[in-house]
Amino acid sequence: MTSTVILKRTPFYDFHVAAKAKMVPFAGYEMPVQYPTGITREHEIVRTAVGVFDVSHMGEFEVTGPDRNGLVNRLTCNDVSVLKDGQAQYSALLTEQGTFIDDCLVYQFGDKIMMVVNASNIDKDWQHVVARKGSANVRLRNISDNVALLAIQGPTAAQLVQSLTPNRVDGIAYYHFEVGTVSGVECFISRTGYTGEDGFELYFRPRDAATMWTALVGPGLADPVGLGARDSLRLESGYALYGNDIDDTTNALEAGLGWIVKLNKGARFFGQQALEEVKRKGPTRKLVGFKMAERGAIPRHGYDVYLGDHKVDVVRSGGFAPTLKEAIGTTYVPTHSAQPGTRILIDCRGKRVPAVVAKLPFYKGSVKSK
Repeated sequence: MTSTVILKRTPFYDFHVAAKAKMVPFAGYEMPVQYPTGITREHEIVRTAVGVFDVSHMGEFEVTGPDRNGLVNRLTCNDVSVLKDGQAQYSALLTEQGTFIDDCLVYQFGDKIMMVVNASNIDKDWQHVVARKGSANVRLRNISDNVALLAIQGPTAAQLVQSLTPNRVDGIAYYHFEVGTVSGVECFISRTGYTGEDGFELYFRPRDAATMWTALVGPGLADPVGLGARDSLRLESGYALYGNDIDDTTNALEAGLGWIVKLNKGARFFGQQALEEVKRKGPTRKLVGFKMAERGAIPRHGYDVYLGDHKVDVVRSGGFAPTLKEAIGTTYVPTHSAQPGTRILIDCRGKRVPAVVAKLPFYKGSVKSK
């Protein structure tokens, strides 16, 4: 007897269905993978204009109380103490072995911290955070079901958001945010995203979902974009995806994310000792990008990767890059073979197809630098 898995729905589900989106199971939710426009066109829209993503499936934890900064600094590998009010940082929750439990965003408010985690890891991350609270004088709240989240991404995202808010969005720097209103809806306006293009992520109450969607998508000011294009956009931009490029078998130093690991921040964080050892010895492998050397061969997640006759890893992320018009992917290779130009082989359905290690990111968009 099989049990039926009941999928959750975001506050925008009815809008996706009305727009004839192809809905698929994703991280416990019914999510739009693409609209009738198609993944390639949705990808191009974000690269050249502006698109709107429903990412309300992401998880949010709220940390308040006198010890909030200290606790989050122990939980995450980046340095929370350097954050000013209205600033965010990319970080990660780590195992004691220095590998990834999850990557996350940390938002610093005047009286609280908000952590944003991946949808597939909400329960696991929450248990990890609660179990390590200890005697810290904090209050922890899992507010994931009380937050709606839209990502407005593309070179013209600022113009779109500015037309709907009294806040001066040009004054919001990359990885900063403001509390304000968009189309009359109270929200956090965050200059962040995961596409490689300029843009904003708007956090607000689910009850305001219809107002926000209607303001952004209803008049045709922006096109809705699904998970398919979100994945191809982040891959072109060299952004790691949990479950593919990073997971509990990989550490931040070999994943090229050493810049979020602050070993000298004062507060000892979970996994620090292991990463200190990795740094002392040097990583034995490195996450690299690659481009296929033969047209028509598409690398997919899980395909075996070889150096000569020796299997070194699998394709972590892979697919056809609409902007570049070529097939690309990521994988781990021994450090001595990580230089751009190194030849590797990808086993595509039984045929070992040549590929060449390439510098990440594959493509640089309009995203504002820090």
